[in-house]
Amino acid sequence: MAQPKVQFPDLGKISREFFDHFIYPRLGARRPDVLVGPRHGVDVGIVKIGNGQVMAITTDPIYIVPQYGWERAAWFSWHILASDVTTSGFPPAFVIPDFNLPIGIREEEFEIVWRIWHEESTKYGAAVVAGHTARYDGTDYPMVGGATFLAVGPEDRYLTPEMARPGDRVVITKGAAIEATGIFAATFPRTIERELGEAVAEAGQALFYQMSTVDDALTAVTVGVRDQGVTAMHDATECGVLGGLYEVAEASGVGLEVYLDRIPVPPAVEAITRHFGMDPYTSISEGTLILTVRPEKTQALLEALARKGIEAAEIGEVLPAEEGRWLVTPEGRKPLEHPRVDPFWGAIRRAFEEGLT
Repeated sequence: MAQPKVQFPDLGKISREFFDHFIYPRLGARRPDVLVGPRHGVDVGIVKIGNGQVMAITTDPIYIVPQYGWERAAWFSWHILASDVTTSGFPPAFVIPDFNLPIGIREEEFEIVWRIWHEESTKYGAAVVAGHTARYDGTDYPMVGGATFLAVGPEDRYLTPEMARPGDRVVITKGAAIEATGIFAATFPRTIERELGEAVAEAGQALFYQMSTVDDALTAVTVGVRDQGVTAMHDATECGVLGGLYEVAEASGVGLEVYLDRIPVPPAVEAITRHFGMDPYTSISEGTLILTVRPEKTQALLEALARKGIEAAEIGEVLPAEEGRWLVTPEGRKPLEHPRVDPFWGAIRRAFEEGLT
């Protein structure tokens, strides 16, 4: 029987099938110092650097949207990358940006971007060690290059989404669709205020600076890691909370039981996602950290996050693989499946096509 053709998705990240077919079989030379290489749904690579230390590495586009305002756009672009590298449990240490900028960017605009990158790097102890900056024809916002962030720590303390184990409890921070809501509120403030009211517009705007999991991750590991606490962390970006949960289960080779009604959906998230035709549980959610934690450390984790002002909720349990992956809903228990297509991209495209402001 002929195998089905594996294709690029219409929009957004590639599927696991595409990754497994095209990318995973061809990863260059095999090296013994690579402890964790590229995996679908895994945020970082891990490389041994000697003396019991490892380096966690992540790379992503530099994503800048001028409509957010230059300072907010720059802050978000830095935190997208830092959020991934800190899922290792380590703070960012080194930054390597590659800015491929549009011809139209002005010096004063780039100055703001670079000042924010410098300030955020300084705040978290990260040094810029290399990079590239230029303007080119054919480039445009929001994808204006890419960057690599690196973190360093002990070999026996790094985490990846592959480390969840049966019996762990599942915790998420903040709630569903934080990024989808924050982006819509920043991009279409007048439309939201006119159609949903001033209170919803302001609450949505307030979510913008929640679109980071850096503090979430660095706070979480203070309660302990692996046998002593947090076992896995994953940034719920594309396909949202349900996509992120599935990716953790897949990476770790475990089952899950998750309760839909325990996943927080703030009122502004509910109003804005529903208005624009997005399912909050499967919409992009930078700022939502998915964690698995040993059961006896769950309460300590929730309390540590609360002391930092980070809302969090226990939403389920990790099961043995043979027990399956389940989503418990008001209509009953049903299989947890990967959403595959994030509704955010279609919703924001429609909004621009309709000329919303």
